[in-house]
Amino acid sequence: MDAQEESIYERTVSRKKKSKRHREDVDTAGGEEYPMDIWLLLASYIRPEDIVNFSLICKNSWTVTCTAAFWTRLYRRHYTLDASLPLCLRPESMEKLRLRACVIRSLYHKYEPFAARISKNPAIPESTPNTLKNSKCLLLWCRKIVGNRKEPMWEFKFKKQPPRLKNKCMGGLQPPIQYEEVHTNPDQDCCLLQVTTLNFIFIPIVMGMIFTLLSIHVSTDMRHHRVRLVFQDSPIHGGRKLLSEQGVQVILDPVHSVRLYPFSLRA
Repeated sequence: MDAQEESIYERTVSRKKKSKRHREDVDTAGGEEYPMDIWLLLASYIRPEDIVNFSLICKNSWTVTCTAAFWTRLYRRHYTLDASLPLCLRPESMEKLRLRACVIRSLYHKYEPFAARISKNPAIPESTPNTLKNSKCLLLWCRKIVGNRKEPMWEFKFKKQPPRLKNKCMGGLQPPIQYEEVHTNPDQDCCLLQVTTLNFIFIPIVMGMIFTLLSIHVSTDMRHHRVRLVFQDSPIHGGRKLLSEQGVQVILDPVHSVRLYPFSLRA
């Protein structure tokens, strides 16, 4: 029994030493670093929805996704002559400045998996969306025709305001300086609120004000909706309650539909 136990003990110690040496060999291994051209070539074969996973492989693969060449090739791969694109997203309008944002917007027009996401986008919930609270209204405009019906569509462009205390260490990974123009996006953190009414309604000017409240109720005709928007001169923090007589109110009634989109997908 003593000889058998000693043999088992020796095998156990031997396995532990081999395992330890293997871990040390793995830790000291330098790995293989491939040049940027290899990653740029591989990037030509990935789908748009796999860009995030591709950029997480290593630092060089992430750097490739920051270059203008990567986004230009991605645009050309999915562009067709019969594509219905806004003027700002056509080839003759594509410039290095804001290139990444423009290419992503164009994919939601001509790349079917991305376009399907917009068609499945549900209507805005009846409760006030937290994503819009304390956002700044940058623009307000009205479109006269929606499809084959002559229904005015009010569109509000909101910009999310930064938090009052921002931790500088949470800024995230920043692109290299030489590619900053490619990643410039003035529409970042912007949302588009679309409200389709049955007829034209005069509303006050609220551009530059802070959005604080949205409520959706049943219209007076009991067949449509009634939308109430409230704007303030300054944000509301600390759980303060909003008084009914405060701020500028926008009443839209009757309303056919209300939808909320990221601004880059619908503008």
